[in-house]
Amino acid sequence: MKLTLIAALCAATLPFAAANAQEAPDGSRAFGIEPYIGIGGGWHDFDTGNKGLLQTQGSAKGGLVTGFAGVNVPLGMFVVGAEGNVAKGFNDIDWEYGVTGHLGLRIGESGMIFGRAGYQWVNTDIGDDRNEIYGFGVEVGPKDIGLGGVTGESGVRLRLAVDTFDEFQSIRPTAAVVFHF
Repeated sequence: MKLTLIAALCAATLPFAAANAQEAPDGSRAFGIEPYIGIGGGWHDFDTGNKGLLQTQGSAKGGLVTGFAGVNVPLGMFVVGAEGNVAKGFNDIDWEYGVTGHLGLRIGESGMIFGRAGYQWVNTDIGDDRNEIYGFGVEVGPKDIGLGGVTGESGVRLRLAVDTFDEFQSIRPTAAVVFHF
């Protein structure tokens, strides 16, 4: 239901974004396909009151090293995209993997703020769980922090994001380096 609502919201903004298509703030095409990959790290901490499988087994938490790949479709000042991820965990978390869709708004010369929703599978030492994941984040490029000309128009960006698993049953802050092509 929630994913359907997010998909409907994305669909509703597409005509508006297409009608306002123009050159993006960073000088890239206003419409096209922008693939990217990234690597980062973070922490995933499940609440002891988690109503999923982990509730009966106790709380789980641990560090993550994550890799991801995705594609953005810029629509003027808006960005729509999809992403897949895999993470190797430490402490209580063995592996995580999932998919998300996102809707973003370009900011500055090479950045964006975004919201995302998707599905995540979590394998831990105390049990496995799968459920929806929601979050938001920001990406900033070198032009936004005073390092214009270091990379190309899209180039390398820093991403900071926070996600939650299964209706606020966990918190998952991450930081990553993203390479746009």
